[in-house]
Amino acid sequence: MSKQGKLLIISGFSGVGKGTVVNKLIDKYDDYTISISATTRKPRVGEGETDGVEYFFKETKEFEQMIADGELLEYAQYVDNYYGTPLEFVNEKLNEGINVILEIETQGALKVKEIMPEAMMIFILPPSAEELKKRLVGRNT
Repeated sequence: MSKQGKLLIISGFSGVGKGTVVNKLIDKYDDYTISISATTRKPRVGEGETDGVEYFFKETKEFEQMIADGELLEYAQYVDNYYGTPLEFVNEKLNEGINVILEIETQGALKVKEIMPEAMMIFILPPSAEELKKRLVGRNT
């Protein structure tokens, strides 16, 4: 019997360095993957986004059916589009013995923890409020 992967939920404020932490884990360990989210927004053509790589691109009706069928660990609506974590992708990777990282906002993280209590939640804080402000101003957010 192969080992079961672990689910890691990485959350924190915008600008705290979640992406940096996730990228370091992916670079250092070959048994980690980032969960691919589903979304109803259109692919960014100029950035070469590919279905099943950056996102699973869905039509609104299809996404709403996924919600109705309980196929998402969590989902949210942001700027007229849905975003969510497909349960099938996560379970598939965990069953292959691959550790899955969800880099999501706090509300979604809490929803996932309710469904999968074995998930490890990591909340990243900035070094200071001043540093966070500097980072957000630096990226014009």
